Amino acid sequence: MKMKGQMSISNATIDRLPLYFRTLRLAQDEGIDIISSDELGRRLGITPEQIRKDLASFGQFGKKGVGYYVNELKRNVGEILGLNNHWNMAVVGIGHLGSALANYQNFVTLGFRLVALFDQDPNVIGTTVNHVKVEDIRNVNRIVKERNIHIGIIAVPAAFAQGVADQLVEAGIRGIWNFAPIKMQVPESMHIVNEDLSIGLSSLSYHITRK
Repeated sequence: MKMKGQMSISNATIDRLPLYFRTLRLAQDEGIDIISSDELGRRLGITPEQIRKDLASFGQFGKKGVGYYVNELKRNVGEILGLNNHWNMAVVGIGHLGSALANYQNFVTLGFRLVALFDQDPNVIGTTVNHVKVEDIRNVNRIVKERNIHIGIIAVPAAFAQGVADQLVEAGIRGIWNFAPIKMQVPESMHIVNEDLSIGLSSLSYHITRK
């Protein structure tokens, strides 16, 4: 791979990279060695021209008239996404959603390591989920530093979410994945991704209502 220098990449292109990575991982599991932009486009519902343009934003990939070598392109896209950094992460709020996230096995295959769980409920603190002990949220500062945690996943009720975000920021977390249905106030240097499940369901309801 020949990477391009630093340049401005659109958010839409960046948002499509995980889709390419997932599709290439599935193709790899199917034993496919070479894949064309036409086939990638067919699997993703994206035009081959858009795929070629997106990938060209980051460098030169594949061979004209041949296609992309699946293993190589997957590795390169993974490097662009930073998945080879093996980020350490923690889940805050070990209810139904938090427990499900803690048990999600694909985090490991993507290179993310679950190294801590936090809650404030005395009945939950000290239990284990996916072989990880639930810690008291009051110890978050110390544990984040001790375990070099980079990403915090917030799975608490909306009323507590901002307070948890403030604690994570103070502890030195570098990124937040928020499942609480509120807009967080965080420093500009903090990158946050909001995952409001109700929005997806509401959108689905809109579309099927009109079928």
